Amino acid sequence: QVQLVESGGGLVQAGGSLRLSCAASGRSFSSYAMGWFRQAPGKEREFVAAINWSGGRTVYADSVKGRFTISRDNAKNTVYLQMNSLKPEDTAVYYCAANPFLGSTFREYEYWGQGTQVTVSS
Repeated sequence: QVQLVESGGGLVQAGGSLRLSCAASGRSFSSYAMGWFRQAPGKEREFVAAINWSGGRTVYADSVKGRFTISRDNAKNTVYLQMNSLKPEDTAVYYCAANPFLGSTFREYEYWGQGTQVTVSS
């Protein structure tokens, strides 16, 4: 069992930056791939970024490539999502998720956090 808690969301103007954190507890964090997903009102949950267990491989949605960076610190049991050049369309609840294998669809992920709201004003 893995417990995940996101933090770092908030309100930011377009063009600004935020860094989300996801702290993990429970079974060995370093053995899991980690992903970030987001869900806007009335829309399906969508993939944002993922990172493998070592941090050596990352995957991004086309919509965030070049603006967002996923990273992890296994010593701190934490995964991060650095979000730069934010746009109003990035507004959503952001969730982190854990899975034994790297993936880009939400059905692949076994454990989920409760989410953190990100709102980007124009």
